[in-house]
Amino acid sequence: MPVIINLDVMMAKRKVRLNDLAAAIGIAPQNLSILKTGKAKAIRFSTLEAICKHLDCKPGDLLDYQDNKD
Repeated sequence: MPVIINLDVMMAKRKVRLNDLAAAIGIAPQNLSILKTGKAKAIRFSTLEAICKHLDCKPGDLLDYQDNKD
């Protein structure tokens, strides 16, 4: 998938653990783990907003696009 999720990088920069972030934004740790590993097919804007608010970042800090054309 050409969309890269950098949630793990931002969490490491902010020194936030997965379970702590999940509790703070009100989603299951399993769902946050799926997002963190890049296996999610979609994300709600409300979830993205909550993550950005808690980590004090912008959506562009969490999401990147890499074109797979060779």
